[in-house]
Amino acid sequence: MLRPATSADFGFIRGLAGQPENAPFITDEGEAALAGYLADPAARLLIWEVSGVPAGFALWCGVGDPSGAVELRRLALVATGGGQGQVFLRALLGHGFGTLKAARVWLDASSENPRAIKTYERAGFTLEGRLRRHWYRPALGRVVDVMLYGILREEWESLEPLPDRA
Repeated sequence: MLRPATSADFGFIRGLAGQPENAPFITDEGEAALAGYLADPAARLLIWEVSGVPAGFALWCGVGDPSGAVELRRLALVATGGGQGQVFLRALLGHGFGTLKAARVWLDASSENPRAIKTYERAGFTLEGRLRRHWYRPALGRVVDVMLYGILREEWESLEPLPDRA
């Protein structure tokens, strides 16, 4: 289940963004920046809950843009593996195309994050470009390439349902 984040979730979000396995790929923003997203009508900061427990977060930006393009700027899960990334992304895409009325969802990924790249491609995203030596990552101490991915509404609508994991 996706729900809007509140200021009470900032510790969870920052803790997840700051984990060693996430730090090279996710910017950990301070509470003032997170509060700014809550106040911004073009942003949505969401918590993904599984059985009532926070299991991930996501940040949408560009909501309401006349182009219909909405950016999925940041996302992270507490536990990876076992197909949870696909379930999380499907929930996020349902929110993006359903609730946010997006015509296109886009995101970026570090070229050095093969797990994310594989997850995005399996979820139906298409590689649309590469920004070479674009993003300085303090946790890595170097600049990395950024991979740009997108999915159109009609591509999302044609996705096969995920297998039931019951």
